[in-house]
Amino acid sequence: MFKGRHFDRLVVLLCVRCYLAYNLSLRNLEEMMAERGISVDHATVHRWATHNTSPLLEQFNRRKRPVTGQWHVDGTYIKVRGQWQYLYRAVDNNGDTVEFWFSDRRDLAAAKRFLRNALKRHGRSERNVIGGSQPNREAILSCDITDRLQDRSKRKFKPVRIHPRRYLNNCIEQDHRAIKRRVRPMLGFQSMTSARVILDGIEMIHMMRKQQARYACNPQSSLAQQFDLLAA
Repeated sequence: MFKGRHFDRLVVLLCVRCYLAYNLSLRNLEEMMAERGISVDHATVHRWATHNTSPLLEQFNRRKRPVTGQWHVDGTYIKVRGQWQYLYRAVDNNGDTVEFWFSDRRDLAAAKRFLRNALKRHGRSERNVIGGSQPNREAILSCDITDRLQDRSKRKFKPVRIHPRRYLNNCIEQDHRAIKRRVRPMLGFQSMTSARVILDGIEMIHMMRKQQARYACNPQSSLAQQFDLLAA
């Protein structure tokens, strides 16, 4: 991940972690590094974040602990180039993040893609609480039918239960706040590509804070320790 870099890996990891985790702008980080005698341009910090986030998230997902079978599915809006785009999200009944997907559309096709990713990573859910979104309901039913038809284990799966009750989805609506809190100071993204990568990193930080990864040496590892383990 750090081969050929002109800066020490610890500097790169520090900048990436601080940018994803805290309400700091790229120029804030440039100034902070200058105070420590490290001359790095804010554009370089942005390149580090977009380049290193995906490999870190991939390593994190390999160590992510299982979620429960009761999911709360909803989404929130994120602005890209002045236009609102949609971030699909799901958490389980413990508040742990199940899956997320950033899309420029909010329709049945996008909802299906999001749910297929969740099913591929975590398997079938038993119960889904949705906020009254018809595309989400149709996507859950469609993916559930497809999953049962394609299953070759000869087990009899019960159809997934759907609860379209807004008040039951308070836990995920509260969970959105952590993501929105970090995105708000960024004042909008300039492209879907960079937005998707940075949001991946912000979601990864959120999961780290919820201790969703398995770390044999210390189940309560700090963000800095988790970054070091992922990048090792």
